[in-house]
Amino acid sequence: MIGGDKHIFEFDGFRLDPARRLLTRGKGEPIPLMPKAFDTLLFLVENSGRVIEKDELLSEIWADTVVEENNLTQNISALRRVFGEKPGEQRFIVTIPGRGYKFVAEVVSNVDRGVEDDKGTAFSSTEPIVSEPERGDGDTVITGGKSKVYKIGAAVLILGVISTVAWWQIGTSGRDVPIRTVAVLPFANASTSEETEYLSDAIAESVINSLSLLTDLRVISRNSAFRYKDAQLDSREIGSQLGVEALVTGDIRQVGEDLVINVRLIRVADDTQIWGTQYVKRSADLLGIQSEIARAVAENLRIRLSPGESRLIAKRDTDNPEAWELYHRGRFHVFSLTPDNVQKGLRYFQQAIEIDPEYALAWTGISDVYRSLTLSVEMPPVENLKLSKDASLKAILLDENLSEGHSSLGMTHFWGDWDWAEAEKQYIRAIELNPNNSLAHLFYAHLLSNIGRHEEALVRVKRSRELDPVFPFGNALEGQFLLHAGRVDEALARLEKTLEIAPNFWMPHLFLSSAYIENGDFEKAIASARKASELSPAQTMSVATECFALARSGKTAEAEAGLNRLLARSRERFVPRYHLALVYHGLGDRDSAFEWLEKGFEARDPKLTFLKVDPRWNDLRSDPRFISLIGRMNLN
Repeated sequence: MIGGDKHIFEFDGFRLDPARRLLTRGKGEPIPLMPKAFDTLLFLVENSGRVIEKDELLSEIWADTVVEENNLTQNISALRRVFGEKPGEQRFIVTIPGRGYKFVAEVVSNVDRGVEDDKGTAFSSTEPIVSEPERGDGDTVITGGKSKVYKIGAAVLILGVISTVAWWQIGTSGRDVPIRTVAVLPFANASTSEETEYLSDAIAESVINSLSLLTDLRVISRNSAFRYKDAQLDSREIGSQLGVEALVTGDIRQVGEDLVINVRLIRVADDTQIWGTQYVKRSADLLGIQSEIARAVAENLRIRLSPGESRLIAKRDTDNPEAWELYHRGRFHVFSLTPDNVQKGLRYFQQAIEIDPEYALAWTGISDVYRSLTLSVEMPPVENLKLSKDASLKAILLDENLSEGHSSLGMTHFWGDWDWAEAEKQYIRAIELNPNNSLAHLFYAHLLSNIGRHEEALVRVKRSRELDPVFPFGNALEGQFLLHAGRVDEALARLEKTLEIAPNFWMPHLFLSSAYIENGDFEKAIASARKASELSPAQTMSVATECFALARSGKTAEAEAGLNRLLARSRERFVPRYHLALVYHGLGDRDSAFEWLEKGFEARDPKLTFLKVDPRWNDLRSDPRFISLIGRMNLN
């Protein structure tokens, strides 16, 4: 008979008390279960290690009732949800095909250990621990064991059933169901000191990095989460926009030599606080704060950490607090995206590795800066992409399991080496190490798009957008990928949505210009290109695109004037040869276009990686010179 013995069972952090009909976990937190689910679990635990036939379970749990096998299946599924098992994992209950089930977690009973319960009674007592409920006249109470039956009012019984069901539903749909999607918002600087501003970002970003290593959790990237810094929106609005179930929020305040950090975990559905705590730390103690917060957040999201994940969360990228501080100061400046601040960020990264030469993450920061200076600020590519590659190789040498290192190396193989296979290998490795690395998904999509694997690229960029839903850079690139896949209308729609997110970001304006060219709307193309130049004067792609549109719309003199300005600029600093070739092509001067494309090939101009898919070259694709160039780049 179920619960006939007097054991209390423990397994993997859970405690099952048959007499009290109570399942708890951790420090005694009760877990609501429907009565038949509880009976199913108890019978399996009592018979752990033995295969229980389905018929035996059905006859034991529903002794006086004829039920379908589906009832048993639903109970097993409910128990697996309680245990946080992933589909097919079966860490607690194993399905024996065609037969039944076996409870496989290691079970320890109180009798085996001779422990006492919280009332001082030995768990091996021969009498069951049953609390006799109070009853009044006219009440009926049904208890297990000795089948005492008292008369009860029907209304009270119905109310009790309703309350039990409601309590079970709240428990299973709320706090006891694992949350799988979360965003960590930038922590507020509650201090008057500007020095703590970067620390508020640093702590939040570090928590994001730690949580993103958990395979059972989808974590919104920093790029999207940090767009809500100082946003006057409630948690439901933010959660809806980011597509998450929970938010981590916090604030940091300087009090004397101490930093007081408040952290809260908010359930989006009902805007309630699931958990919150306060940490008081000295600056030198901040190195481990992200692992403390990440572990607490994971526990309160009901995420069960594997031993490997526990080690990953506890891992420190550096043991030097000054190096850690300099790295995060560098990130703070780099994310401003202005050339001066990017250079300032580079100096902070360099100072960090001077203090700790084995700080792998700081080396990836250096790699990203040199690549950014090449692609966005248009500095000479060979020298800067080599510096970027050397830094990413150093990062991987120091930490082979650093996702960011492999992602950065993939970028240099893509833009600098034109080694498509090696770039793909590095992106895949980066994603294996951290499936929540949104930039790795995005950069991989960029590679796939540029080499013509359009459908794969669009699937990959969609995954990146799920992790980074309001990141303007990713949304703009998705528009470009759609354009290069020949889906112009979808590209226009995505780029318009990007402008809703970031109206003053130059990239969607540039890509809109190219899309308008494909539709033959040259006036809009010219206006969009000019807007991109206004917002980002350091780059020349928008100038080249404007000149191309001017030439194709018959405004040859204006196009030639723009070309002359680019040529004059190229004598003072590096201008991508691809851009000059594009203007000559727009003007109908094929020989000059190919001359500049050849110069771009010799200079390893990274913009030549667009040759295969940029539709503006379509009328040259049958030219033997174009075919030769595509072949030499292994893009055919």
